[in-house]
Amino acid sequence: MEINTTLLLTVIFVFVIAFIFSMFGQGGGSVYSPLLLLLGYPILLSASTSLVLNLITSVSAGYVFYRKKMIDFKTSFIFVPGICIGAFMGGALAKFVNKTILLWLFVIVLAGLGTRMVYTYWEKKKDAEKIPERFTIGMYLLIAFFGFVVGIISGLLGVGGGVLIVPFMVYVCKYPTKFAAGSSHLIISFSALAGIIGHLASHRLDIPLIVVTGIVVLIAGNLGARVSMKVKPKFIRSGLGLLMWALAIQILISKILK
Repeated sequence: MEINTTLLLTVIFVFVIAFIFSMFGQGGGSVYSPLLLLLGYPILLSASTSLVLNLITSVSAGYVFYRKKMIDFKTSFIFVPGICIGAFMGGALAKFVNKTILLWLFVIVLAGLGTRMVYTYWEKKKDAEKIPERFTIGMYLLIAFFGFVVGIISGLLGVGGGVLIVPFMVYVCKYPTKFAAGSSHLIISFSALAGIIGHLASHRLDIPLIVVTGIVVLIAGNLGARVSMKVKPKFIRSGLGLLMWALAIQILISKILK
């Protein structure tokens, strides 16, 4: 595959990913990284580029949620310290982690999250009507610890963490889905930035690739967030789950089992 063809495919797939994932409070990092891997990019470059795209997508889509007043800043900032520390550590340590282990982590994360997203198609759970006014001290500590764990995963794998944060806010913190999605974009932006800094501490970024794909996700993220105000999420979520399964299988075939 020629370089120009690879870049064209990258742009097309990145646009679709940013558009769809931004509707659900996710930066798309769980798919950006494996996608770049499948297109032939090195694993560290894939992870670092994915984090940058996560940051851009989250800022672009988050602005739309902010204008609709669907971001809970108070709870979001409880996630931030732990997720930033974890993401920086994960990004800095990614260079020293066995690449085969990272690939297996990609597969496990994709398979697990894919299952969770497919399951939402049959869920009958009623969405929360309003955001919680306060939490117990134990819940605050759980949120902070969860943020740290998500940060580690984010830095290592180049994922923003939205696919973990949104379900946590909906099912554990009892947030309305729209507020969970909007708040997740704010949290992801800090997580991605910390992970990028961590990667910069150990290796260089591919600036030309980031510029081209960054412009694409800036546009797609904004469009996706706007569409999210009108579309029911369960149909697209189930489709994304199937896509994650397909990517996990493809990574196993092309990178691990060859």
